Amino acid sequence: MTRITQKLLTPFFIRGTRIVMLALFLVVFGTSAAFAQTKGYVTNFLGNTVSVIDTAINTVIATVPVGIAPVGAAVTPNGAFAYVSNGGDDTVSVISTATDTVVATIPVGAFPAIMDITPDGVFVYVVNADDDSVSVIATATNTVTATIPVGVQPQAVAITPNGARAYVTDGFSDEVSVIDTATNTVVTTIPGILIPVWVAITPDGAFAYVTSIAGDTITVIDTASNTIFATIPGGGRLPTGVAITPNGSFAYVATGFGPVLVIDTATNTVVATVSIGGAGVTINSDGAFAYVANQANNTVSVIDTATNTVTATIPVGAAPFGVALQKTQSPQDQIAALIAQVQALIGGGVLTQDQGAGLIDKLKQSLAKLDMGQTGAACNQLSSFINQVNALISNGSLTQSQGQALINAANAIRTNLGCS
Repeated sequence: MTRITQKLLTPFFIRGTRIVMLALFLVVFGTSAAFAQTKGYVTNFLGNTVSVIDTAINTVIATVPVGIAPVGAAVTPNGAFAYVSNGGDDTVSVISTATDTVVATIPVGAFPAIMDITPDGVFVYVVNADDDSVSVIATATNTVTATIPVGVQPQAVAITPNGARAYVTDGFSDEVSVIDTATNTVVTTIPGILIPVWVAITPDGAFAYVTSIAGDTITVIDTASNTIFATIPGGGRLPTGVAITPNGSFAYVATGFGPVLVIDTATNTVVATVSIGGAGVTINSDGAFAYVANQANNTVSVIDTATNTVTATIPVGAAPFGVALQKTQSPQDQIAALIAQVQALIGGGVLTQDQGAGLIDKLKQSLAKLDMGQTGAACNQLSSFINQVNALISNGSLTQSQGQALINAANAIRTNLGCS
């Protein structure tokens, strides 16, 4: 680590001398996808809260108390829940996006940090910086189902679009660990990246972009061979957060000293800069706007990617750290995600095959009605699904928390359909 990096990191150490996670540098953002975002969830590291932004008007509409020193955030693909890692008390808070209240708190490893959610919404992967591990949370039960040892001081994780691999930046091992999500084991490591911090994967899954504080670079990993494909100089600015546009054409890289770097992924060269500093960046679904968390002035900046200029500045809480965008899916995609939630409950032994089959049948009938253009009938099937879930809660087959997760998801679909 260089002397300048040590000087910048030292004031932000949270616990012990091994923590490289710091409020100045790390921000977590939801993965890009072809959906419309309606809300942004911003973790306020020094405020122990989450600011909820209405992205249509770029205004904070709610403030949600969470655990101590919230770090990372991610929203489920169906848009129903936001998961927030609380570095100060080793927990993950689950926020219902329908009510913007915490509905569950999950104990995980020491100093949970950046997280990502599998594309089917079934699992959350969160790095534990002080435990040198990754916790895997099942969203159906909000329990940890696996703990995966990785390198020293893991900082962030990103999951490939097909859900098959998770890439973890091991900050003090100077490497990236690659996890097979089917077995939850590390299948390879990619060395030679000095204090890797953030990682983002292209929409086609072909490349992973990794920022390096000590190396002052952005490293491009070929995911087919898991080897370094290219190295892009950071220009002495300490690159931190990184996000990639939905079409895969550009990577936006936040830097500790500013500006935000805009990289053409075809040539892996910096083609533009935006004169703001920040911890990280995320991009909305159509690629029109990038969001940057600024801890220096407790704001989130909104960049118009067509002109690469700042078009809005949103005041949030103390030391904004992570931003995740809520995703709104088509009703069909939402139903498919809900089916996956039920299947996870069957696979985990929470529901019997018969109980699960009854729920899934109602969801499949709802899909069939939608395909025939019968929205009202689809709404009725979703109501029947909710009634059956309530019955399973009443007879003890599902806990209140497990059942409410299914009900909230079903109600989100009903809202999307405009059910009365």
